[in-house]
Amino acid sequence: MSEHISIWGELATVEHELRFLDVGGVRTRVLRAGSGPDLILLHGTGGHLEAYARDIAGLAADFRVTAYDMVGHGWSDTPDRPYTIDVLADHLIGLMDALGIDRAHLSGESLGGWVVAWTAAVRPERVDRLVLNTPGNIANKPEVMARMRDSTMAAVRDPSDETVRRRVEFLFHHKEMVTDELVRLRQAVYTRPGFLQAISNTLVLQDPVVRKDYAWSPDWVGRVTAPTLLLWTEHDPTGGLDEADLLLGWLPDARLHVIADAGHWPQWEKPGEYLATHRDFLLLGKDPA
Repeated sequence: MSEHISIWGELATVEHELRFLDVGGVRTRVLRAGSGPDLILLHGTGGHLEAYARDIAGLAADFRVTAYDMVGHGWSDTPDRPYTIDVLADHLIGLMDALGIDRAHLSGESLGGWVVAWTAAVRPERVDRLVLNTPGNIANKPEVMARMRDSTMAAVRDPSDETVRRRVEFLFHHKEMVTDELVRLRQAVYTRPGFLQAISNTLVLQDPVVRKDYAWSPDWVGRVTAPTLLLWTEHDPTGGLDEADLLLGWLPDARLHVIADAGHWPQWEKPGEYLATHRDFLLLGKDPA
């Protein structure tokens, strides 16, 4: 992969469309590129579609790629209601309906992985293959919930360069890869009018009382029939390989690929390997080596 210059630099030679769609009354920001089988990408907590800037061009060579800002995130609408997993999954299905997508491959990072797994469990007819990319805290550890909640709220309440950079650096093993552009982008999201309420509505999922209705468990994970790739890393701060082993035991049809020398955002730190695993698994039906 060439060296990263900027998000625009990654997309400059890729024919793509960025627009807003009405999804059940939620103005939703959507980027689409490429042609082929449908692949939908979901970002993590407090994130936005630019999480995939380093991957759009490579994926668009083989797939019709859709990346979007989930409800309450990025520049999509922020209605004042808790963004629980069922709400986020319904928004995903509504987006697919609005785009005329009957079935798709789904790949979600962190919170996005939780959403696509839930969607595959409750709406299996809409899902082809599934990638769970560092889905995070499968064991529902209170200390991990607290760290996610506190670091995110600190950055939104005080969106200074220092606090926002610290929040973005949490995602990376190689923290020197965090660019000023990424920090500025997060600051722009965090300072949107009403975003403090929006992130509070997202972070209800880090409340054990709310989370218990959606927490990772074999009861619903075992209903995921789609072939599933677990994409883990050696340095994910939200969950180790022991948690990947939990999912391997719960999912009926799963396999694991571990990306070395990366943190919570392998799609940014190791885009070449991220792209190769997606192509091999989703397009060619190959299990990871």
